[in-house]
Amino acid sequence: MGRQGNSSARGTSGSSSVRKPSAAVYRRRRLVVGGALLLVIAIVVSGFALAGAFKGGSQQAKPSPTDPASANPAASATPSASASATASATPSPTASATPTCNQNLVTVTASTDKPAYGPGENPMLTLKVTNGGKVPCEVNIGTSQMEFLVTSGSDRIFSSKDCQASSEDLVKVIAPGASETANFPWNRNRSADGCKEVAAAPGGGGAYYIFTAKLGSRASPKAVFQLN
Repeated sequence: MGRQGNSSARGTSGSSSVRKPSAAVYRRRRLVVGGALLLVIAIVVSGFALAGAFKGGSQQAKPSPTDPASANPAASATPSASASATASATPSPTASATPTCNQNLVTVTASTDKPAYGPGENPMLTLKVTNGGKVPCEVNIGTSQMEFLVTSGSDRIFSSKDCQASSEDLVKVIAPGASETANFPWNRNRSADGCKEVAAAPGGGGAYYIFTAKLGSRASPKAVFQLN
């Protein structure tokens, strides 16, 4: 019985002899644990930062979808192509058309190649139109406008329009002071409106005849000639 009591006494004294860690040890342990925890957090944050940097770099290498030139290379050429097409399609200014001659500035004259003709000689009748203005202008000197008229007193002898085969326009540009002429060989015959047949011929024997040249509404002064 006495040994058991000693034994328990020793056990009590042994347990009471174990030392608790001091406050300084606790502080050191906390510092170590805290430092380790901060290191782990730093590593994790650095890993995210590196991952973000690599991810951002790969995005920068790709063309931006909002940039039309990089998203579609052909789009950058479209504006210049359309601009050149528009410029080429624009009509260039053209020179103004030559004006029609003022009738008040156009003169018509009549003449023959000889003042008198012997038997068997046919007169050459000449119509001359002159631009009396100061600028070039257009004049219609076609058969649609011209007439070679021969009279003797009140007797209408011949007109080039009576048997005219066709009526055509012929527009010419006449410079200021310049002229255009038309010749008509007359066969010393009579004519009638509608090209009706006329049996009689103009008389000779030194008779005088009058040639009048007409162009549209303009008529020339009289040109007198003699048929023998």
